[in-house]
Amino acid sequence: MQLIKKFKILVLVTSFVIFVHPFANSTEECFEKTSRAIFKFNMALDDTIIEPIAKGYSKLPEPIKSGTSNFTSNIGTLLSIPNNVLQGNFRQLGHSLGSFAINSTVGIFGIFNPAEKIGLKPHKEDVGQTLGSYGVGPGCYFVLPILGPTTARDTVGLIADSFVDPFAHVTIREKEIFSSSGTALDYYSVKATTAIDFRSDNDKSFKSLEKNSIDLYSSLKSIYLQDRKNKIKNSTDDQDEWSNLDN
Repeated sequence: MQLIKKFKILVLVTSFVIFVHPFANSTEECFEKTSRAIFKFNMALDDTIIEPIAKGYSKLPEPIKSGTSNFTSNIGTLLSIPNNVLQGNFRQLGHSLGSFAINSTVGIFGIFNPAEKIGLKPHKEDVGQTLGSYGVGPGCYFVLPILGPTTARDTVGLIADSFVDPFAHVTIREKEIFSSSGTALDYYSVKATTAIDFRSDNDKSFKSLEKNSIDLYSSLKSIYLQDRKNKIKNSTDDQDEWSNLDN
């Protein structure tokens, strides 16, 4: 398959960058001073814009919040489909395909989640996780403006996501799939709504962490790295009270 061929090339390039570069040791800090400065910027952005929006969102009627969360989650399932193929995880591929098909039709464009009631629970997969399943290490850790914590591997994965995600193809890449198309605004609106939904769901956890952490930067780094490790293993071990940690 052409997709798998391109993906193998991406794995080779990523492996070279992460393992050969002398400053890209596994999960070490490459740019800690810069990352901490960006982290402060992100925190200021959260305090002034994201948190107030998330608090307003949390006050919406529960059916609206639930429907919005289901809708964005259903679209997110599209990215899992090609990654299930690349990982050779055909059981999860069935869950992803079945869940998206049922929720997009019976569930009215994903506003409801009837697929879960019949036992379809797809794991969220992205290219960073797929690279990890191929044995590619995380590389160095750093923080991106707005997007937050990441690693060398997950940054490559984040870029590659737009090449394998069907939703990205019909929006930011302006392709048509099964007579469906959209715009870049649709793509970024869904991403922004997903982030606000996450921030709203985890407000109490975040405030508790902020209150009890000696070094919030290090605490969030630890949570992020453990979460990514668990996702690559498809493991629920050592999960804390935070919900899905995705960029």
